[in-house]
Amino acid sequence: MAHIVENLSNRQFGTGFSNLFARLSDSLHRRRVYKRTYVELSQLSTRELDDLGISRSMISRLAYEAAYEA
Repeated sequence: MAHIVENLSNRQFGTGFSNLFARLSDSLHRRRVYKRTYVELSQLSTRELDDLGISRSMISRLAYEAAYEA
């Protein structure tokens, strides 16, 4: 009986660790998408942003949407 409980405990720990790793990995990926989008939009000239219909004040929100609402 103790062996069964020990195996169940190990499986739950492994699953919990896998979920933690998956959430951490997803979080890091989204942060990279945010940062890359923010930097790329920030490097555009005002004229290029105007052509896209984007103002500089919108860059942070657009980067957030690209990373977290996709």
